[in-house]
Amino acid sequence: MTCTYSPEAYVFGSEENHALLEAETNELLHFGHNFPAPQGGSYWLDDTGNPDLTQNIHTWITCRMAHVYSLGFLHGEPGAAELVDKAIAGLRGPLHDDENGGWYPSISADGSTHEAGKVCYAHAFVILAATSAKLIGRPDADELLEEALATYDKHFWDDEIGLAVDTWNTEFTELDPYRGINANMHTTEAFLAVADVTGNEEYRERAGRIIDHVVGWAANNNWRIPEHFTADWQPDLECNHDKPDDQFKPYGATPGHGIEWARLITQYALSSKQRSEKGKQQLIEAAENLFAQALADAWNAEGTIGLAYTTDWNGKPVVTDRMHWTLAESVNTSATLATVTGKQVYKDWYATFWKYIDEYLIDHENGSWFHQLNKDNEVIGTVWPGKSDLYHATQCTLIPRLDPSVSVAPALKANPNA
Repeated sequence: MTCTYSPEAYVFGSEENHALLEAETNELLHFGHNFPAPQGGSYWLDDTGNPDLTQNIHTWITCRMAHVYSLGFLHGEPGAAELVDKAIAGLRGPLHDDENGGWYPSISADGSTHEAGKVCYAHAFVILAATSAKLIGRPDADELLEEALATYDKHFWDDEIGLAVDTWNTEFTELDPYRGINANMHTTEAFLAVADVTGNEEYRERAGRIIDHVVGWAANNNWRIPEHFTADWQPDLECNHDKPDDQFKPYGATPGHGIEWARLITQYALSSKQRSEKGKQQLIEAAENLFAQALADAWNAEGTIGLAYTTDWNGKPVVTDRMHWTLAESVNTSATLATVTGKQVYKDWYATFWKYIDEYLIDHENGSWFHQLNKDNEVIGTVWPGKSDLYHATQCTLIPRLDPSVSVAPALKANPNA
């Protein structure tokens, strides 16, 4: 594979990098216009941006596309508002469980059947989607956000410990004993967005409570975040040892999550109205430790360029595939830490990540990014076939240009010409 952009385009803060970010934002937003299903919601997109009817219509993908095209509206993408409305129609319609409340994980492509259960991960994304749609004034967004927060508070948020539970049955009568940190990560993202858009600071401090747990677990585990837990929040470090590439619950540490958490921790530290300056600095230092450990473990660890998907608890790569989202989050976090600390090391990493993305991940022929590569950087689809959605890639074309203390949608609204 070859690079399209010049080396100057990878340099953080340069005019050439701004041009790269702008070009990629526009290309990604154009790629996804065919996502809407007739009944509402988002199809899973294939390699060319067309619906893959072999895949379900997922709540979390629908929410991501509502969020992305809310960003698109703020960015001036033609037709973006209507696309948001079509995603929201799915959340207000067939993806919603009118009998038991909440949202199904997915429905079949024709809308005739639904997937069982109620998962925190999807409900966190409903909050994010509703918040972004509210920010741009879309119909039904206020009602959707009100219901999403009420459902989440009733069934998923455990205020006693300051963390979210993970999975219920469809009727919300049986709670699975599994507890997971991935859903809590996207809860943190959603809660910060709610605080930024609505002004309700309770949600920012809830995010801070989650973050305190994560930083504590990571600090006691060589800055490798435990991902899976028992019902009483004891780390289950052997979870899925026999299924290490599970789509949502892979075995071991996920370096990309360590990097993603580092940005969210920094955003919270910068924006908290309750933390002392010393406390904020300690959180930023924790973010730097997470970023450094993830890259020490997983970057080029198998003798080929790229970031390994998972490692064991000694930092040895387990699943060596390269997932596109890990590079998108690496861009976001390196840009954020470069802005906040001014350190050259983060600017250097930023350039390294963009060169890799340009050379290996951007599909310069069909658009969007390849979602999964093997360790030799060949396109595969064992975990992520096609190009399901635009969430990670689009955000990483915007976050480097925006205020790192504010969630991406309100930051873009405040500075639409960034």
